Amino acid sequence: QVQLRESGGGLVQAGGSLRLSCGASGSISSINTMAWYRQAPEKQRELVASITAGGTTNYADSVKGRFTISRDNAKKTVYLQMDRVKLEDTAIYSCNVEGLLGPGRRFTSRGQGTQVTVSS
Repeated sequence: QVQLRESGGGLVQAGGSLRLSCGASGSISSINTMAWYRQAPEKQRELVASITAGGTTNYADSVKGRFTISRDNAKKTVYLQMDRVKLEDTAIYSCNVEGLLGPGRRFTSRGQGTQVTVSS
């Protein structure tokens, strides 16, 4: 019922920038927290950044000061601006969206992921 469409991944040089987008569609009544996760090869999936409906943000220590999460509520879209990327940022990035389909009907949806590769 909820579809997430991610875009913006690709190959970037260390020190460069990349912007990820994730748009939600479907029978959505409201969206609460939107977040980006990543999973590098042979590592556990980790939370990169999250943003609440009120705009409160949270970042992993490893990306603080380099990545910025933002959202456009009208477009039901969350963004991740990645600046000064490092080799260790290489991973599959996926968005996660929580919200309501209607009164008392919560949903959590995860995107398929987009590959981000940082080269030296």
